[in-house]
Amino acid sequence: MTYAQLIERLANIGISEKEVNVRKPLSHGKFSAAFMLQYLCKVGSSQLYSD
Repeated sequence: MTYAQLIERLANIGISEKEVNVRKPLSHGKFSAAFMLQYLCKVGSSQLYSD
C-alpha cells in the first residue's frame, strides 16, 4: 500500500491527513496507538495479538 492509498483510506473514515504527516512518523517508527489502530483497520487487519 502506498502512502497516497493510505491517505485515501483514512479520508474514507473521516481522518484528514497530508502525506508528509503520515510518511514521517511511519518511516521513523514513532506514531500513536490511535494511528496504529486506524492504520490496521484500513489495511484490513481484523485481529491484533500481543505476547
